Amino acid sequence: MIETAMLMAAGLGKRMRPLTATRPKPLVKVAGKPLMDHALDRLEAGGIRKVVVNVHYLADTVEAHLRTRKGGMDFAISDERGKLLETGGGLVHAAPLLGDAPFVCANSDNLWIDGPVETLAMMQRIWDPARMDALLLLVPLARANCHSGPGDFHMDANGRLSRRKPAHVAPFVFTGVQIVSPRLLVDPPADSFSTNIFWSRAIEAGRLYGVSHQGLWFDVGTPQAIPVVESMLAHG
Repeated sequence: MIETAMLMAAGLGKRMRPLTATRPKPLVKVAGKPLMDHALDRLEAGGIRKVVVNVHYLADTVEAHLRTRKGGMDFAISDERGKLLETGGGLVHAAPLLGDAPFVCANSDNLWIDGPVETLAMMQRIWDPARMDALLLLVPLARANCHSGPGDFHMDANGRLSRRKPAHVAPFVFTGVQIVSPRLLVDPPADSFSTNIFWSRAIEAGRLYGVSHQGLWFDVGTPQAIPVVESMLAHG
């Protein structure tokens, strides 16, 4: 069972301005709770016991909030105060804290609600390190609430992923949640880079897989999305 996760919490939150002028994006509240606590609640419910959190913008505020959180999880800080490393660079920088086993990685600005089956339990049942370097939780484009993009991936009958072609629409959107094998985090192209570099390598090797989320998912990327999300949550 996977018991370690990384929570991505280092971004500048530019699209969430002006709310992020005085607070980091992970601490913007939705339905009365900071975004990062929505994610941490889901991780804890899924059996995660250790969470590595990367910090950059208003890092002291994020660390102080984590110290107030009650529950059974232990936190480790991957400090990016000196330089924002993006998603791929952040994973490489945090690798010594994450250990040698597969781990869950989740963005702190997406909100998901479990469907009929607990999401992380479903992902762990599907996860197969012999075939996969990463397993991405995807949501059908038609159910990607508050998301305006054209989709990210195509998925074949076996769950293997390929990218959306330019000027086309793809049927699945990445939710910000994935299981990652440490073997993926090798030969970084720079200090700061996107996880897309690692995904492209996995696609080429036929080792990037996906699974469709059965519950609700919200892209909470802008202030305008917050009342929409809160209304949908309030009305079930």
